[in-house]
Amino acid sequence: MALFIVKEVFLTKGVGKHQEKLTSFEMALQNAGIAAFNIVRVSSIFPPHCKLISKKQGLKKLKPGQIVFCVMSDAATDEPNRLIAAAVGIAMPKDANQYGYLSEHHSYGQTERVAGDYSEDIAAEMLAITLGVDFDPSQSWDEKRELWRISGQIVRTRNITQSAIGDKDRLWSTVVASAVFVPGE
Repeated sequence: MALFIVKEVFLTKGVGKHQEKLTSFEMALQNAGIAAFNIVRVSSIFPPHCKLISKKQGLKKLKPGQIVFCVMSDAATDEPNRLIAAAVGIAMPKDANQYGYLSEHHSYGQTERVAGDYSEDIAAEMLAITLGVDFDPSQSWDEKRELWRISGQIVRTRNITQSAIGDKDRLWSTVVASAVFVPGE
């Protein structure tokens, strides 16, 4: 059996609103550009030697109906004015031979920035544990960033986050954020 290890991944996000919850989710997938695929959610490993590419590049390599693996976060509400967010954070190690981490985070009442930063923190903490780097989640983001730089272990973190405010007319509002794996050729 051949190994299936992804070499490329892209980030995308979307929001959808509709009177039906499932349709609002579908609309969020459409807004994110990934509704035409059979999506399979996977856990949180950023593969060794994986390259982060643009959404445009990634979508060109996929075909409608294709089975596509992704790390996805989603949140939905039909409560007026309720703030929702979905985020995927990435922590990529300096050593390309080492795997990194992706984290899914969904929340209520967090701004897009807070949810995105938190998703990066989760991914970085998981990677730090794997690499044996001390990681104190109570430190400020700047203190953690300095620790990563000093340790020389983590080269970068980033996130993709979508937020929305619940519709005043009680339509379902759904947000998605996703890291989509692109199969190699």
